[in-house]
Amino acid sequence: MLLEAQEGDETVVFTATAASLQIQVEPVGRWFEAYLKRRSRNASASFQELEEEQESSEESEDEEFQLEEYPMLRTLDPKDCKNQDHYAVLGLPHLRYKATQKQIKAAHKSIVLKHHPDKRKAAGEQIVEGDNDYFTCITKAMETLSDPVKRRAFDSVDPTFDNSVPSKNEGKDNFWDVYTPVFERNARWSTKKHVPKLGTMESSFEDVDNFYSFWYNFDSWREFSYLDEEEKEKAECRDERRWIEKQNRGARAQRKKEEMNRLRTLVDTAYGYDPRIKKFKEEEKARKESEKKAKVEAKKREQEEKERARQAEVEAARLAKEKEDEEAKQVAQLAKKEKEIQKKAFKKERQKLRTTCKNWNYFADNESEGVKMMEEVEKLCDRLELTSLQSLNEILALGSKDDSKAAVDQQVKRHIEVNAQLQKEKEAEVQIRQSARSAEQASGAGGAGGKNWGEEDLQLLIKAVNLFPAGTNARWEVIANYMNLHSTSGMKRTAKDVINKAKNLQRLDPVQKDDINRKAFEKFKKEHACVAPTIDNAVPSERFDGEWSYGNTASWTTEEQKLLEQSLKTYPVSTPERWEKIAAAVPGRSKKDCMKRYKELVEMVKAKKAAQEVAGKSKK
Repeated sequence: MLLEAQEGDETVVFTATAASLQIQVEPVGRWFEAYLKRRSRNASASFQELEEEQESSEESEDEEFQLEEYPMLRTLDPKDCKNQDHYAVLGLPHLRYKATQKQIKAAHKSIVLKHHPDKRKAAGEQIVEGDNDYFTCITKAMETLSDPVKRRAFDSVDPTFDNSVPSKNEGKDNFWDVYTPVFERNARWSTKKHVPKLGTMESSFEDVDNFYSFWYNFDSWREFSYLDEEEKEKAECRDERRWIEKQNRGARAQRKKEEMNRLRTLVDTAYGYDPRIKKFKEEEKARKESEKKAKVEAKKREQEEKERARQAEVEAARLAKEKEDEEAKQVAQLAKKEKEIQKKAFKKERQKLRTTCKNWNYFADNESEGVKMMEEVEKLCDRLELTSLQSLNEILALGSKDDSKAAVDQQVKRHIEVNAQLQKEKEAEVQIRQSARSAEQASGAGGAGGKNWGEEDLQLLIKAVNLFPAGTNARWEVIANYMNLHSTSGMKRTAKDVINKAKNLQRLDPVQKDDINRKAFEKFKKEHACVAPTIDNAVPSERFDGEWSYGNTASWTTEEQKLLEQSLKTYPVSTPERWEKIAAAVPGRSKKDCMKRYKELVEMVKAKKAAQEVAGKSKK
């Protein structure tokens, strides 16, 4: 640093200063240790200097502390050392967990010099033999407080610590006075050294949010091993020691859980009654309401603009429509006028044609020919165009009777030819429609792809559709393969043919459907009516007894089917007299009925599996 120039002195620059260079320096030694400590705690160098000053001040305080002798020291029971206040025994009740190791050692030294048994014995005091002297309590206190692990265990259950949590009614009126000391005394359990303060009413949202985030994620070092009821050192064997450790772990976990619940209750109660939280919520609510109001107003303005644009479009469309209607009205009026003029011209020319033909007596020699010609003239008046009528009237006006008759006959003949041509075209169109309808009916009756469907194929299709209901995997391919396996017609059906025919069957009338079902039933009866001839005196075999021949032929209901399936599961194959038990479980059914139904179900399942396998192979 340059010295300040005195009055009258002159400063002279001899050489220009060089440009500054940035050099990377790595700390080593104790500086590297300080650097690691700062980085792990996210602290600056100046903050570390303040801590060092604080530690030095604490060391200076160690030299100035005073002992407070415990008045009940001589009455302590050495057997109950675990329940004593070790800080009070050493004369440090005012310092407690803040006492340093140096202070603890100094206090112990002072107490020992005063209460050692040899000192008291020299002073003429009677000493209790063995470990029953109260000096054992001083030794136990020193052992506990000099060991960091044991001291932390004792500090965790400090008998002077206030574990109470303010009730909901206590912090309503004086929030800061009630909760500030509570959070300050509970901050001692934090594993982190710097705990955020509760703050004041003027604290920012970030400070308040940081405070409650810290306490909601509070990491406490407090543990309750000091309160273990059993000491594993007293165990006689390894198993007993393990059992004691297990019991102690369970008790510690339960107390730790209760401690965290206590802290959570404290934070929840403070959060619920914190006036700053209420203020922030009100501000947030006001902000949201203002944003909502702004959005509503913006939406309202947008809707108003859209409504104005829509009104403008509607007005423009209305004007355009009025203009278009006006133009259409003018065009319609012109067309109406032209139509009226044309109508008058038609009327005039027709009247002229009728009058001319009437003057020539309709070019007939007798009355019947006159009536016939009159009808033809009326047809010409109705069907000839205006130009044709005018040209015909000109010919009739200038020509003679014969020329006029020839002109009229020519028009009549042309009219007859035109009518004949129109009739021929109409008949041709009707014939085309009939042929198309016949082809459509033929294609519908013959099936898709020109394949004929007989009654047997129709019955087989109906059976397959009922056998493989909707939801079957690759249903129509399975149905087509099933028909190809069981059909006797030799026709190979595809899935498309089956679908088309099924649709045609759905469009049939109920009468036609009943007719197909009736024919299928008659065929079934016919096939099953043929019974093999038997000898009159034949004796039924053991397998086919009388009950088998006269079984119940009624169809199986849903309830009977369920009972049969349940009985098959209940009585497996290894069950003796299985079918008698199954028949007894299905009311109204004999042994033969149950066995026959079982065979039908087996055949049905086999047919389904075979059809599905064929469909899967054809897909691949």
